[in-house]
Amino acid sequence: MTTALTVPVLTAADSLEQYNRTIKAYPILSAEEEYDLAVKFKAENDLEAARKLIVSHLRLVTSIARGYNGYGLPQADLIQEGNIGLMKAVKRFDPERGVRLVSFAMHWIKAEIHEYIVKNWRLVKIATTKAQRKLFFNLRSMKSGINSLQPAEVSHIARELNVKPEEVLEMEARLNGHEISLEANIDDDSDEHYSPIAYLPDEGLTPSEALEAKQFEHAETTGLAQALQNLDERSRRVVEARWLQESGGKTLHELAAEFGVSAERIRQIEQKAMQKMKTLMLASR
Repeated sequence: MTTALTVPVLTAADSLEQYNRTIKAYPILSAEEEYDLAVKFKAENDLEAARKLIVSHLRLVTSIARGYNGYGLPQADLIQEGNIGLMKAVKRFDPERGVRLVSFAMHWIKAEIHEYIVKNWRLVKIATTKAQRKLFFNLRSMKSGINSLQPAEVSHIARELNVKPEEVLEMEARLNGHEISLEANIDDDSDEHYSPIAYLPDEGLTPSEALEAKQFEHAETTGLAQALQNLDERSRRVVEARWLQESGGKTLHELAAEFGVSAERIRQIEQKAMQKMKTLMLASR
């Protein structure tokens, strides 16, 4: 029995191509091999068995991590977080349930990646390419005022700086974002009155702004209800159970048991339904 658990580690300085070549050298386990290793790890805490289970599924992590490139976070970090999820899955895997590790691990891998994205998506570098850096340094001076960019301005700036309109809007959102926490840290023993928010003036909405906000909220609520009605019964049930509950929603596995399908199938239904709702709500504005 080994005394240490070691698996390939990918850092920002490493080549992703080299890492992929390394993990592809590990063989994919048959169902029998996987079962034997899982039983050995569970019964004897054999770390070598656990290592073999992990390394044989590392390419699954890289495949899942590629699906989250759009958040602008380093691929190496996404993979490492996914690997942590894989390790957690191996630790909790019960071979007697008759489910392959690949199906069980997907939930843990995605959960770990999601947690990382939620915590870090606002810490992305402002500019990573030459065009983006040019956009970063020129956007403020090219805006006509302090208000949000109008469509015509977005198009003009995109043409002038040779970038996509979406990049202009994304950069504007980043420049307008606030990286400092205005609220006091709940774990901090200091007086809450010393938090930054205590020094900001209370600027409530004017009556016209309040009315506009109320009308917008009503339109959004109506659009959501209409979009839900356009879903089939199962898709509507999945969305409502996952996202429209007052005190927490159901997990993918709970819904999988309810419908008698896999958790991955529920995830696919949810993803397709959410995309359809988004399209319908944008079209109704």
